[in-house]
Amino acid sequence: MSIPTISFFSFLLVLSFFIPQNYTFSKSITKEEMGLKEQQNLTHLHFYFHDYVQGPNLTAQRIAQAPNTDKTSSGFGALVMIDDPLTEGPEKDSKIVGYAQGMYGFADQKQPGLLMVMNLVFIEGEFNGSTLSVLGRNQVMNKVREMGVVGGSGVFRFATGYAQAKTITMLDKSGASVVEYDVYVQH
Repeated sequence: MSIPTISFFSFLLVLSFFIPQNYTFSKSITKEEMGLKEQQNLTHLHFYFHDYVQGPNLTAQRIAQAPNTDKTSSGFGALVMIDDPLTEGPEKDSKIVGYAQGMYGFADQKQPGLLMVMNLVFIEGEFNGSTLSVLGRNQVMNKVREMGVVGGSGVFRFATGYAQAKTITMLDKSGASVVEYDVYVQH
């Protein structure tokens, strides 16, 4: 090897000691580093979900289906995108506190069983701008259904909990199904 080549490799070797190597995949951090309190809050939210599947102001739209979806009693294979209002009361003119945005798929071949994937987007009060992410099975013919809260944003960062759904009306004269939600969340 020539002296310039040895000098170059020596320079690279010395330089490598001065370049920080921060290629860590993970590291432990404290709650304080993230601005989190030691104690978590437990919050109960109560609202009504209005899913308009008929009429002039649709908030739920079928976006896909299997070739035989319309031949099944359960609707198996249909996928519906939603942007449903969440209100303080069950009436359609009740104050809107947020929106359920996401989708549900008919995932059960024997009965109407939905896979719910939605964000609850809040636009009122102390939760304005915050979201909760809900994921789970919604067996719509059961009186009460439970789905998991798997995360959130804003005030609900690091959220966990569950949502209980109870149908109030199924396809009222406005074309809506109205569902009462009780959501319990730690954040």
